[in-house]
Amino acid sequence: MLLRTIERFLHEFDIAPTRFGRDCARDPRLVFDLRRGREPGDRVTRRVEHFMNTYRRSARP
Repeated sequence: MLLRTIERFLHEFDIAPTRFGRDCARDPRLVFDLRRGREPGDRVTRRVEHFMNTYRRSARP
């Protein structure tokens, strides 16, 4: 589930939900809306996954 993956990512990198949403999808309410049951489309899902993968690669030493 996308939300579970996002929640782990936020915890792992200590990122605020609003910052995450703004940086990956230009939507500061993204995480809050997902928590309330919003179902993301394929495009948003791909964008979020790409952002997290890119962020992880750049955070590695």
